Amino acid sequence: MDTSSKENIQLFCKTSVQPVGRPSFKTEYPSSEEKQPCCGELKVFLGALSFVYFAKALAEGYLKSTITQIERRFDIPSSLVGVIDGSFEIGNLLVITFVSYFGAKLHRPKIIGAGCLIMGVGTLLIAMPQFFMEQYKYEIYSPSSNSTLSISPCLLESSSQLPVSVMEKSKSKIRIISLLAAVPFWYLPKSLPRSQSREDSNSSSEKSKFIRDDHTDYQTPQGENAKIMEMARDFLPSLKNLFGNPVYFLYLCTSTVQFNSLFGMVTYKPKYIEQQYGQSSSRANFVIGLINIPAVALGIFSGGIAMKKFRISVCGAAKLYLGSSVFGYLLFLSLFALGCENSDVAGLTVSYQGTKPVSYHERALFSDCNSRCKCSETKWEPMCGENGITYVSACLAGCQTSNRSGKNIIFYNCTCVGIAASKSGNSSGIVGRCQKDNGCPQMFLYFLVISVITSYTLSLGGIPGYILLLRCIKPQLKSFALGIYTLSIRVLAGIPAPVYFGVLIDTSCLKWGFKRCGSRGSCRLYDSNVFRHIYLGLTVILGTVSIFLSIAVLSILKKNYVSKHRSFITKRERTMVSTRFQKENCTTSDHLLQPKYWPGKETQL
Repeated sequence: MDTSSKENIQLFCKTSVQPVGRPSFKTEYPSSEEKQPCCGELKVFLGALSFVYFAKALAEGYLKSTITQIERRFDIPSSLVGVIDGSFEIGNLLVITFVSYFGAKLHRPKIIGAGCLIMGVGTLLIAMPQFFMEQYKYEIYSPSSNSTLSISPCLLESSSQLPVSVMEKSKSKIRIISLLAAVPFWYLPKSLPRSQSREDSNSSSEKSKFIRDDHTDYQTPQGENAKIMEMARDFLPSLKNLFGNPVYFLYLCTSTVQFNSLFGMVTYKPKYIEQQYGQSSSRANFVIGLINIPAVALGIFSGGIAMKKFRISVCGAAKLYLGSSVFGYLLFLSLFALGCENSDVAGLTVSYQGTKPVSYHERALFSDCNSRCKCSETKWEPMCGENGITYVSACLAGCQTSNRSGKNIIFYNCTCVGIAASKSGNSSGIVGRCQKDNGCPQMFLYFLVISVITSYTLSLGGIPGYILLLRCIKPQLKSFALGIYTLSIRVLAGIPAPVYFGVLIDTSCLKWGFKRCGSRGSCRLYDSNVFRHIYLGLTVILGTVSIFLSIAVLSILKKNYVSKHRSFITKRERTMVSTRFQKENCTTSDHLLQPKYWPGKETQL
C-alpha cells in the first residue's frame, strides 16, 4: 500500500469518528497558520525562478544583439556567425536529458541552483575575449588626423596607405546576474506540501481522456538513500512511454519546426533591418528591445490569463495555439510588400552612368572614369556622391582631391560622379553610404507595426501550447518530458536554424570584404530583394509546416476525446441498466419472499 493510500485511510478514520452532523473543519479547511509556510516557500521559489529566466534571457538576448558586431569584428560570413550562435545551445545537450530525468527524483532546487552557477561561469567565459584580445581596429579613409590638407585619393590608393586605427569606444559592462540567482535555491526544501483540497478534479478527469495507461510502475523510490541505478532502470521505459504518446510526439514535431522558424527569424532580424531599411546596428537592436520584446512578453501573459480565466480545456488550448500560429504567419506574409529597393551602388546594382542595373562581377567595378586610378577592388570604403549613388571607394569614384573639415571628409573632382550626374564638370562626395529612397523610412514604420502585432500573436499561443504539453503526459513523467522537449528544440532548432539561415542569406551577397591575409571576410552589401525573399520565405515555409502539424495534433485530440467520451457514456449507460436491473430483481424477490397470508393480517393494518 502506498503512502497516499495510507494517508487517505488515516484521514477517513479521523473524520469518521466525528459526531453526526458535525463536520470536521480541521481536516477539510486547513488553518491559515498551516498554509503560510508553504505559500511563503512557493513565492520565494517563483521569484527566484523568474529571476533565473530574466538572467538567461538577458544573456541570450545580448548574444543575439551582437551578431552583426561579431560578424564585423572578426570579419566572418553569416554562416559562421550562425555556427557561433548555435554553439550557445551545445553545452545544454550534455546534461539536459539526465538532469530532467533524475532532477524529478532528487533535490530539484539545489540542482537548479547548481545550474545557475554553471550558467554564470559560462557568461563570464563569453566576456573573457573582451579583456584579453587586442582592441578592435577597423579601416576608414582619412587623409590626415587633424589637418585640412588636400590629397588625391587615387595616389593614396596606389601608394598603399595604411588605414587609420580607431579604437572601439564601447566598453562592455559585466554583471549578465546568474550567480546571484543561484543563492535562494540552496535554501529551499526538496518539495512543497500539496493540499488535497487543491486537487483539480476537472483537469484530472480531462487528462484521463488523453493519457494511455500501461502496467509499468513509474513510482519514484522513497527515501533519501535511493540508488541511482534504481532510478535509471526506468529510463528507457519512460522514454518509450513518451514517444508512444501520439499527442506528445506530434506536438514535439510541431514545436521543433516552429522554433526553427522563430530562431532563424530572431537571429538575423537586426541584420535584416540594417540591410533592408538602411538602419544602424544600434538602432535596429534598440527598436527590437523596445518594441518586440515587450510585445512577446505581453502575448505570453495574455495567453496565460486567457487559459486561467476561461478555464480552457486541452482541445481549446490546441485551438488557441493553432489560431495564433495561423493568424501570426498570415500577418507575416504582408512583410513581403514592405521592403526597400537596393541601394544604388555603382558597378554592383547600377552602372556607372546610373541608368540600368548590372549583374554582379568583379570587373564591373572598373570603368573608363576611374581607369587612371590604381584602385583596389577588395576594399570597402563607401563614398556617397552628390548624385545619390554610392561608390565602393573614393578611388573607384575617380576623386582627385579630398579635404577634411572636423569629422567630415569631402572628396572633390570625382569624374565618375560627374558622368552619372550628366554634368560637364566634376562633382563631389562624402564618406559613407547614401541613404535609401524617401519611401524607405515609411516602409520601416509599417514594418515595425506589423512586426509588433505578429510577435504578440505568435507568442499568444505559447502558454496554451505549454499547457497542452503538460496535460497530455503522466504526472510522474512531466520533468522528463520537458527535458526531452527542450533537448529536441535545442538540437533540432536552436543549433541548425541559425546555420542554414546564414548559409542561404550569404547567397544574396553582392560585395564581399577581404581580410588582411587575403581570405574572404564578411559581406559588405546584400541584394535587398533576394535577402528579403530568403529571410521571409524560410520563416513562412517553416511556419506553414508547423501549422499543418498543429492541425494533426488537434485532430488526434478530438478523436481521443470523442472515443473516450463515447466509451464513458456507454459504460455509464451499462451501469445504469445494471443498477436498474438489480433494483427490479430485489423488488421482485422481496415480493416473492413475502407471504400472502400470516396470522393477524386482517387485524394488523
